[in-house]
Amino acid sequence: MSVDEDAIGKTVIELEKSFNERWSAGDNRGYLDAFADEVSYLDPILENILVGRDEVIAWIDSIYSNPHIVRSEYLNPQVHVSDAGDLAVLAYNLKTFVLDEDGKEKQLRAWNATHGYRLIDGQWRIVHSNWAFSRTVTEKIAS
Repeated sequence: MSVDEDAIGKTVIELEKSFNERWSAGDNRGYLDAFADEVSYLDPILENILVGRDEVIAWIDSIYSNPHIVRSEYLNPQVHVSDAGDLAVLAYNLKTFVLDEDGKEKQLRAWNATHGYRLIDGQWRIVHSNWAFSRTVTEKIAS
């Protein structure tokens, strides 16, 4: 049986975009509902890795607020698929944009994102999530 890496890659990218679009509009549940029980998680303001769905959700809920993102650019997506077709690692660059005081778009953040997806009971679940700023900052933010 051969694995259709292109189809898996497209599926994972579309899932990621759908989760991110929900996040951008004020609904963080897309990502949170997609986390596997054993998910591991890193972001730029964490000192240590978080492991486990409940711990990760509690962390994100504690820092999340509606970012009011009006547009996102998904750049340079790369998907690596396991030989068995049940694990995919997605890495991409993300630029997010909000409206300024004059109603014009301005860039909010530039991210480097890496997510590991595993096919569990017929659904792609996030087993690892890593968010990093493409530029260093020192403030606590979640979008």
